[in-house]
Amino acid sequence: MAHLELKPKRDVSSFRKLAIGSWTTAYDPTVYGTLTVRMDAALAYLEAHHQRTGVRLTPMHLVLKALGEGLRRCPDANALLRFQRIYLRQRVTLCALVPDADPVRPGLRPARIEDVDQKDLLTVAQEMEAAVARAREGRDAALEKGRGLLKRVPPLLLHGFTRLMSFLSYTLNVDPTWLGLPRDPFGSAVVVDAGTLGLDTAYLPLAPFTRVPIFIAPGAVREVAVVEEGRVVPGRVMSINASFDHRFIDGYHAGVIANTLRELLEHPAEFFDAPPGVTRTE
Repeated sequence: MAHLELKPKRDVSSFRKLAIGSWTTAYDPTVYGTLTVRMDAALAYLEAHHQRTGVRLTPMHLVLKALGEGLRRCPDANALLRFQRIYLRQRVTLCALVPDADPVRPGLRPARIEDVDQKDLLTVAQEMEAAVARAREGRDAALEKGRGLLKRVPPLLLHGFTRLMSFLSYTLNVDPTWLGLPRDPFGSAVVVDAGTLGLDTAYLPLAPFTRVPIFIAPGAVREVAVVEEGRVVPGRVMSINASFDHRFIDGYHAGVIANTLRELLEHPAEFFDAPPGVTRTE
């Protein structure tokens, strides 16, 4: 049984072939970028949603849904490399890493959400919170088995072990659940809420064994002076910081995703599901 639903990309440009041939791992081709978006409309939308439903959403939920839409609009960025060839993922799966609430063993807990592009914002938020709760409470069986397996691997063999698991799961596309490992744990992209860590800007390192080409870190929302219709006024902004694999994601792909994030976050009422009792014309 195949691990992931994939199909090879046929129309590969000369530049893409040179990029794939120039770098052998994700250590070499990392490119970084920052997008600063106005968050006034997004925060107003979140407050209206909370007032109408009692459900408190966060900018992280908006970023996840907007990123899922960005990958839907730019399917070439929803991909991985196998045997030095680009394969397009057939599903948009995102992994959110959020800070652990345990002060004794601080860390990041994963929340994996499938088909983000096909689900509404509330469903994405509910699935994220449920996944985080399962991880924090030790109720995620696949995650706990994976941790248990890692604990048994001697430190000297960790590098080889992660490379082997990556080779089996992604290069050979073998379902790793028979080893007790979670299936596609990191998905198409990884998002870390750097803002909850008190950071405005943070760039995440690409982890080669994950085969994830996009790591995104939204920063904290902050108040700054902005120019609006020729006047300097107070405004709230957020930096969205990205690291991506230049072997098969370049400025065009990054631009489509960045423009989608800006469009959806700065005009949320035109895209995200309206809270009950609110129409699109309000």
